[in-house]
Amino acid sequence: MKAALYLRASTTQQEAANQLPALEDYAERRGFEIVQVYSENETAWKAGHQAELAKLFEDARKGKFEVVLVWALDRLSREGALAILSLVDKLKKYGAKVISYQESWTEAPGDLADILYAITGWVAKMESQRRSERTKAGLERARREGKPIGKRGPDKKKRKRRV
Repeated sequence: MKAALYLRASTTQQEAANQLPALEDYAERRGFEIVQVYSENETAWKAGHQAELAKLFEDARKGKFEVVLVWALDRLSREGALAILSLVDKLKKYGAKVISYQESWTEAPGDLADILYAITGWVAKMESQRRSERTKAGLERARREGKPIGKRGPDKKKRKRRV
């Protein structure tokens, strides 16, 4: 069975490639032929900004693979239950099943899987919101204490200019 791997890390300080060895091993054990690896460092909150995810959907539409392996479902999206269900359903309509390395239940049949996708999507969204709240609270505490906020030194990242 032909498989695609989708790797995503949220920040440039993380490495999407860290997910690769485990997914390759998993694919080999299952007898899947890896035909494409899609990898990006992009937040799951910026729907439409994930170029590799868009390519994955285009290739799924063309029938290039039957399985999409992900490290965990939150690699697809952290936008909540509806987003996860929508992504998984769209891939299913293209003939590709999503299998998560971390969530073995993704291979469960029928309605049970849909319920678990929804719960997992909700948990991913809540986890992301809590992380954001903790970060904001830490920044506010640092401001109150008069500590410097933000990067030190020049910004070295190339940025697109808005016209």
